[in-house]
Formats: sequence, C-alpha cells, structure tokens
Amino acid sequence: MFGSVAAQAVEAEDAIKYRQGVFSAVKWHFGTMGEVVKGKQDYNADDFARRAEIVAQLSKLPLEGFVAGSYTGDTDALPAIEENREKFEAGMSMFAEKADALAVAAKTGDMDQIRPAFGEVGKTCKGCHDNFKE
Repeated sequence: MFGSVAAQAVEAEDAIKYRQGVFSAVKWHFGTMGEVVKGKQDYNADDFARRAEIVAQLSKLPLEGFVAGSYTGDTDALPAIEENREKFEAGMSMFAEKADALAVAAKTGDMDQIRPAFGEVGKTCKGCHDNFKE
C-alpha cells in the first residue's frame, strides 16, 4: 500500500488523469487481446504474451490514483470507492492477480489456457465497473 502522505499531496485532478491514463493503456492492450480471443484478429503468440505482460504490470498501478476527493469532475469513478474501500481494494488486488495469471497462460501459447484466463481478467474489470463506475 502506498503511503498516505504521498496520497494526500496528490491533487484530485492529477489523480483522475493518472488513473485514466493507466486504464486507457490497459484498454489498448486488453482490447486487442480480446479481438484475438474472439477470433477477430490473427493470433500472434509473441505479441499476445507481450500485451498480457503489459496488462499484468499496468494492473498494479491504478490503485494509488484513487485518492479521497477525486470522485467528482471529469471521472466516472463513484464516491462508493471511499465508502467501500476494502471491497474496492480487494477488487483491484484480484484484477492484478488475474492479470498475472493471464500473463503466465499467455506464455504457454495455448489458447485453451489463455481463453479462460482472459475471461477471469474481464470478470474482475466488470466487477469493479458494476460497483464503482458510472
């Protein structure tokens, strides 16, 4: 967990921009992998594994951008994050865990392992979106 002093020094607008930037990068890579999983793009094992590793690394970044006071303005994040911080952090932790598992599966090059691991990451995204995003 990140120190509260550092979190308090962050301006709400900067925190919003930070987490939106990270999630934009996640969407870029995860979306491309989704097209592959759905059979809409050709499968390139090396590229898929690279993207999965990037998502795994990015999954560990956004939490520090969810600081108190950063749930108004140009954001879809709900104040429910602060009201249910423990649940939110558990969801973010699960996202990182499942993204790591996807990266491991991607290294096998076996779509029978990749597809379910990809689906598990998607479920973690949906869980947070359903509860903590407009």
